[in-house]
Amino acid sequence: MDSAVIPSDAELITLAQDVAAAALERRVMVATAESCTGGWIAKTLTDLAGSSAWFEAGVVSYSYSAKEALLGVNPRTLERTGAVSEETVLEMVSGALARYGAGVAVAVTGIAGPSGGTPEKPVGTVWIGWKRRGGYAHARLYHFDGDREAVRRQTVAAALVGMTDELKG
Repeated sequence: MDSAVIPSDAELITLAQDVAAAALERRVMVATAESCTGGWIAKTLTDLAGSSAWFEAGVVSYSYSAKEALLGVNPRTLERTGAVSEETVLEMVSGALARYGAGVAVAVTGIAGPSGGTPEKPVGTVWIGWKRRGGYAHARLYHFDGDREAVRRQTVAAALVGMTDELKG
């Protein structure tokens, strides 16, 4: 991916402001469940003053055991499909919503690199899932280009855009 489309910090803050405005307008609390972004989504959201009015919780769960304990991901799902899969991200987002009392949640799991990729799941493979309370979880597969930071920045941006869409939908 061309470096010109890698979101800057300012662009990520603008996307976070969109989430904040939509959450406030709908009086909904937000939660995040992150793996490959290491809390970057939550950090971007809570960089905004007043985020306690609409940000409920953020979970960073890299290991299988953390995904199981903190988000309720089924061990059989992880064994069968791996951490970077649609099934896992759907369980992550559903678990975040159920456990942390928010009205909308986002979850991300992927391979940011530089290592860890396989022919089936190369570096840049990222699953993002969203869910609103009372709704169905849904996920999208992304294939981002670039180095570790580029993959993570693009993941944060896509997660925030999708969260705004979820809140407005």
